[in-house]
Amino acid sequence: MLQNNEALLARLRQNGVQFVEIGGVCSVYYGVPIATFDLDICCQLGEANLRRIEAAVRDLHPIHRLAANKLPLELTSELCLRLKNLYLQTDLGILDCLGEVAGVGGYEEVYRQSVAGELLSGKCQWLTMDALIAAKQAVGRPRDLETLKHLYAIKEKLAHPMPPPKPKD
Repeated sequence: MLQNNEALLARLRQNGVQFVEIGGVCSVYYGVPIATFDLDICCQLGEANLRRIEAAVRDLHPIHRLAANKLPLELTSELCLRLKNLYLQTDLGILDCLGEVAGVGGYEEVYRQSVAGELLSGKCQWLTMDALIAAKQAVGRPRDLETLKHLYAIKEKLAHPMPPPKPKD
């Protein structure tokens, strides 16, 4: 199955989901040359926002991808109260909805440490590069450590840009 992050992001925005992009797609946004096979967001996991997520993916055959029996997404008020994270497989790919980000904090802090940015499909909130670095350091998986190398190099290049070439006489 192909991962279509642009389409998933567009659906989330169209349905008014409050979220910040936090994962590999965020790293790519900053220029890291990696492949990403899911869409990771941090969002409010209150019932209203969860219902907007449900509406965004309803026709995409969403299932709980980490559940042994791969149950379809069917939110109840009781389930909405208990959810800390929501891990879905949809017809457009994997969507992981987290209530907090290691190294950064819960949704409110994540949002505070985000910036607005443009994609082809519209505006999104992205973790700042510093917050993304903190998150990758806190998780520390091998792929996060590899991404960190790129993020540090990009940050250094942004801090010390190359001077423009001198005109030839």
